[in-house]
Amino acid sequence: MTDNRPLALVTGASSGIGLELARQFAVHGYDLVLAAENDAVETVASELRTAGPTTVQVEAVKVDLATSDGVQRLYSALASRPVDAAALNAGVALGGAFVENDLADELRMIDLNVKSTVHLAKLLLRDMTARDAGRMLVTSSIAATIPGPYQAVYNATKSFLQSFTEALQNELSDSAVSVTLLMPGPTETNIFHRAGMDNTPLGRADKDDPAEVAKQAFDALLAGKDRVVAESLMTKAQELAGKVVPDKVKAALHRKVSEPDQ
Repeated sequence: MTDNRPLALVTGASSGIGLELARQFAVHGYDLVLAAENDAVETVASELRTAGPTTVQVEAVKVDLATSDGVQRLYSALASRPVDAAALNAGVALGGAFVENDLADELRMIDLNVKSTVHLAKLLLRDMTARDAGRMLVTSSIAATIPGPYQAVYNATKSFLQSFTEALQNELSDSAVSVTLLMPGPTETNIFHRAGMDNTPLGRADKDDPAEVAKQAFDALLAGKDRVVAESLMTKAQELAGKVVPDKVKAALHRKVSEPDQ
């Protein structure tokens, strides 16, 4: 790592939106610390070192952020170097009926989506506010605005992240630290397959481009915006409709696309 380039941290960086966010940072001359739970993060790190017009330093940290030890290990990997921008993007989904899903899988999802984000935000924002400088992006979802039958716990985790981020924005409004909320719609990543949702209309549907989602998110982050709904017009329209459609109606509509085939 070199101190004359800004440093960005990206979690969930081995694929999907996280990978594309990391690419945006690399292309714009940031050194990077990338975190993911699988070996692919090493390959991504090697690729991104030369993704932009200048070579940047990229460190891969293979770590399980669903554990407190994993979060602490990632934070230690920063070696006290100031983080200029952080994208807290790691997360998983889980489809299926709540009463049938394995409790351990749901609690692990809460640990990763919610607990790790709060833990890492606590560590990073204390450093940023002490310097009165820094930008943070938190990946929530359009799902945060919809009660989610057959994704009950997942949607709830994203609702937590939305509320959490909006509260931080208010607390930090008198500082030079910004926190941006990313609200993507269904995006073409591996998340639906890993969630066991291949046999649902949502799993089979066309989805947004993760590269374009990441570009819009990166631009919003650098601009210090509070919120970015990405990527397609359909996603933006869904967010607007969600403000006026009753929750019971939204839940019924969600069930039509998330309930497994009979």
